[in-house]
Amino acid sequence: METTAASGTNRLPAAELVLDLIPKGVSIDALREKGIIPIDSRAGTLVVAASSPSSMPDAQILAVGAGRTAKLVIFPENQINDLIRTLYDFKSGVAEDTLNAIESVDDLSQLARQEVMSDTVDAPVIKLVNGLLLEALKDRATDIHLEPFEDKLLVRYRVDGVLNDRYELTKGHQSPVTSRIKVMAKMDIAERFIPQDGRIGIALGDRAVDVRVSSLPTQHGERIVLRLLDRARGLLSLEDLGMASEERSKLEALIRHPHGMILLTGPTGSGKSTTLYAILQALARPEVNIITVEDPIEYDLPGVGQVQENEKAGVTFASALRSILRQDPDIIMIGEMRDFETAHIGVQSSLTGHLVLSTLHTNDSVSAVSRLVDMGIAPYLISGCLLGVVAQRLVRKICPECRKEIPAPATMKKYGLDRVFVGEGCVFCGGTGFRGRFGLYEQFDMTPELADAISKGAQALELRNLARAGGMRSLLDLGVASVAAGNTTPAEMIRVVGEV
Repeated sequence: METTAASGTNRLPAAELVLDLIPKGVSIDALREKGIIPIDSRAGTLVVAASSPSSMPDAQILAVGAGRTAKLVIFPENQINDLIRTLYDFKSGVAEDTLNAIESVDDLSQLARQEVMSDTVDAPVIKLVNGLLLEALKDRATDIHLEPFEDKLLVRYRVDGVLNDRYELTKGHQSPVTSRIKVMAKMDIAERFIPQDGRIGIALGDRAVDVRVSSLPTQHGERIVLRLLDRARGLLSLEDLGMASEERSKLEALIRHPHGMILLTGPTGSGKSTTLYAILQALARPEVNIITVEDPIEYDLPGVGQVQENEKAGVTFASALRSILRQDPDIIMIGEMRDFETAHIGVQSSLTGHLVLSTLHTNDSVSAVSRLVDMGIAPYLISGCLLGVVAQRLVRKICPECRKEIPAPATMKKYGLDRVFVGEGCVFCGGTGFRGRFGLYEQFDMTPELADAISKGAQALELRNLARAGGMRSLLDLGVASVAAGNTTPAEMIRVVGEV
């Protein structure tokens, strides 16, 4: 029995080597609970890593099970936790024996909800669903799609905004997998002919992940989509958004106005909610009353009152907004302006001393003005309350490990580019050539000239020309600059921004 501290040069071994040292019958769950890991075995001694000398009794029990004596080596707790997570990664893949055994599961209604990062569950369907969730999170996926067809169940992951086929399961897997997910999400497993929504709160050790579940009846069964919201990585600050310094300075100046309206535009999945949360975090202070109405509430924001829209209970964006105004707010965030009533109350609020943040579905920033007019808002009101509009897109970033320079295609040469960069594809990026995403932010800031033009009913083209004369950089301008800087490829820029 011996205890030593790890020296500065000591390193924990690779996870694949540790797996061979774990005594038979000992689970990774048990090692995580005790905070110990076997890291070496020599001369009748099992070397065990732990973060505290108090773990020696547990190390001795582990060593006895392997027929050895124990030597305890002290490592930082975060290093031990990282190695344990890696051990789970090695054992969390969707194993072939799990796929083969899943059809033997009969009593679906009795499947209990469990922590997904576990290697001690027995039911094959639980192993499969846990494995899908863990693998998706490890691969940085934001969504899991389970799509039924006549003879198979297709599993696809959305990584960096693009769907990739991952597994083709047999038709026999469809019913147990669907039922397991619906049990976890507290959905009605007996109802298969109407759309349903649910939520799953899962734990991966010390990480908390929320999963939004949506089921949709189709010709060949229920189509399930799971949206993964990792609380550890979901909330970003303005600095984390990856905005160019000029654009970020403009946005920071914009949100410091005491009243008025700021809109974010873009298609679904372009990161509007993430940007709104970043703005709210920057504005949240003890002396400021911030209230939001959202559908759904994706992340809990400290110091912010958040209201969940619930149409069945009569809590719509418009009705909640009327009640919020009686709560003496300084800043109001509306998840989306969908109709005249919501837009009208938002405009009136911004004109009466409130800062209003919201989103619209338009293709660019300037089109937000036309959209508000189409919804019934008078142009003179828009010119009086609108501070600015941010149109954003998320673009995949070239993998730094396999980036290479190539001659520019014809579409880029007309912008003066002779060389561009692409990703060849490697292990680091899963063969895609991309890893991670960054934002393009087109900012339409109100000026006296623009306000005058809007109040006179100017069309989008005239407004865009005025804005560009005032220094606005379009999404295309920003995309070309990103290609020139080697951050993304011409093909990816065209996919997101449009044909050039």
